[in-house]
Amino acid sequence: MQLLNDETYMRLALQLAEGAAGQTGINPVVGCVLVKEGRIVGMGAHLKRGTPHAEIHALQMAGAEAEGSTAYVTLEPCSHYGKTPPCSDRLIKEKVKRVVVGSADPNPLVAGTGIARLREHGLQVDVGLLERESRQMNEAFNKYILTRRPFVTLKTASTLDGKIASRSGDSKWITNPDSRSFVHTLRHRNQAIMVGIGTVLSDDPLLTTRLEVTGLNPVRVIVDSGLRLPLAAKVVTDRSSETLVLTAANAPLAKRNALEAAGVTVLECGAGPAVDLTRAMELLGEREIGSVLLEGGGQLNGSMLELGLIDKALLFYAPKIIGGGRLAPDSFQFAGFDSMEDAIRLEGIRVQQFGDDICITGYPLNRNGVQHVYRNY
Repeated sequence: MQLLNDETYMRLALQLAEGAAGQTGINPVVGCVLVKEGRIVGMGAHLKRGTPHAEIHALQMAGAEAEGSTAYVTLEPCSHYGKTPPCSDRLIKEKVKRVVVGSADPNPLVAGTGIARLREHGLQVDVGLLERESRQMNEAFNKYILTRRPFVTLKTASTLDGKIASRSGDSKWITNPDSRSFVHTLRHRNQAIMVGIGTVLSDDPLLTTRLEVTGLNPVRVIVDSGLRLPLAAKVVTDRSSETLVLTAANAPLAKRNALEAAGVTVLECGAGPAVDLTRAMELLGEREIGSVLLEGGGQLNGSMLELGLIDKALLFYAPKIIGGGRLAPDSFQFAGFDSMEDAIRLEGIRVQQFGDDICITGYPLNRNGVQHVYRNY
């Protein structure tokens, strides 16, 4: 039997936050639990950008019972006026006695000021309980708020010999239904999904979220330097989600006009003949896209990896060996390195099993072997 303590209530707050993952756009997911005299009197989660934060929902549930309570909040209460008033002021107003914070907010507009404000008004504030879990839950927000670029999660599905399709191009299906269902959960939790034009031309995918319950569809991002995207492609004709095409400066103007007339947004990324992927990430950030699920082919995966643009990798392996040599595409296609010592290394490794498939999750180190400041694992 688990003893009731601060960690118990913070874990509940983390569960509340996790339940809203994917719903808050570039905002963080946050959970809050109010406890008074051994009873939970209020609970809440941030559900949508621009709507009341987790603390407000919990305080509204608690009503008069909020006075003298302890608030368990996964992220530092805000102290500035944004789309909603400061949560720290509301906690003070409702006479909460103690606030337990999972992690400080990296947002420069907050960055410790919420904690300081609470303490100035006599509230006891304890910071850092289950901090790693809190920070990791908001890793996409942490990157975006510090860099204004999206957090990119790579997902690949391959055979044990690293092939993402057979020599004939067949790729349906490498992994099992459990793995594929989890990938659709990833789509729900990311603001955008990104593929190369080769994937669209070979599979004509919808790139939507398909779960047993209704999920959120990500913005569809297609890397297409020559604007080969057919006007009849599903990502063009289907209007369930926005489609962005990342292209190069010398792409045909007539095709660009035709795609835009069909409702597609075309973004020019760099002055060269190929898409400048680094510039592309900047443009997505400017459009307030804070998280991207990369489901590319080997060439796009390799390019993104070489440029250090992948923040997290989920590598699914099915218990199959397909062979095919160079005719069968690999998960990553790039020039590579002469020495094993120079190989790109993954840190923070976690292994999960989905039926008979295995998923390895890790964070690529940058080329200097240094973790990014917004990571916590």
